[in-house]
Amino acid sequence: MLAAIHIAVRANVQWGSRVFGPTIERQVTGPDASILLDATRRAYERLRGDRPDGALLSRGYVVLEAFRWQGYSPEAASLDLVSAGPGDSDVTVRAVARFQLQWQDGDWRLLAPPGGTWVGTAAPVDSPDGYVRFPSGGA
Repeated sequence: MLAAIHIAVRANVQWGSRVFGPTIERQVTGPDASILLDATRRAYERLRGDRPDGALLSRGYVVLEAFRWQGYSPEAASLDLVSAGPGDSDVTVRAVARFQLQWQDGDWRLLAPPGGTWVGTAAPVDSPDGYVRFPSGGA
């Protein structure tokens, strides 16, 4: 579970190319891993403006609140993570996304999302009820 959280968070464009680049190159696997890396690099270049290459784009405002195992074996694991973040009018917005991992070369690797994009991989969820909550709600 910690591998899924660590890799998924660090593969985000907001942390800058010095973080997402090596994370995706070394810790993401599957047929769409290179597509994910290319798309993340393009998004970073579009968003970074006059910041130096590798610079942080923004702070993280999302909290991981809960999880649910979907399956586990010594070679593969699948889990759903519930995240919460600020929405319009001070409303908390929650989403659940499935993450799949594979054991390769002595470590867990995150399977790249279909088409190399996280868009469309999350679904809205009203609450973390029915999931295992992280201590302090993930905060």
